[in-house]
Amino acid sequence: MMGKEVMMCGTASFLFLLLAFVFTCLKEKAAMLISGFNTLPKEERKKYDTERMSRDQRNLFLIWAAILGAGALLSCFISKYMAVIAFVIWLVVFFRDVHLDEEKAFGKYKK
Repeated sequence: MMGKEVMMCGTASFLFLLLAFVFTCLKEKAAMLISGFNTLPKEERKKYDTERMSRDQRNLFLIWAAILGAGALLSCFISKYMAVIAFVIWLVVFFRDVHLDEEKAFGKYKK
């Protein structure tokens, strides 16, 4: 029987895979789904490479899915604590990419 840890990591991994699929399908239009970017004025948004933003966000979702998916699998076969370790790793990766400053968040995407 699968534990809660496996279900939580597996579900989160699946959700991140779905989000990566959405960004893959919508391409540059998916940039509007990125937090903070959709609140910029329309003229300001034109200054950014939305295709690259969407691609990077998709890749980030895939990395997150891989981390949590590995945690789910390893917790099935090794120890339930592997899911906890995967979650901690995911938190570190997640907060590394969170920026409250607009320039830090989108500066590298200016055209």
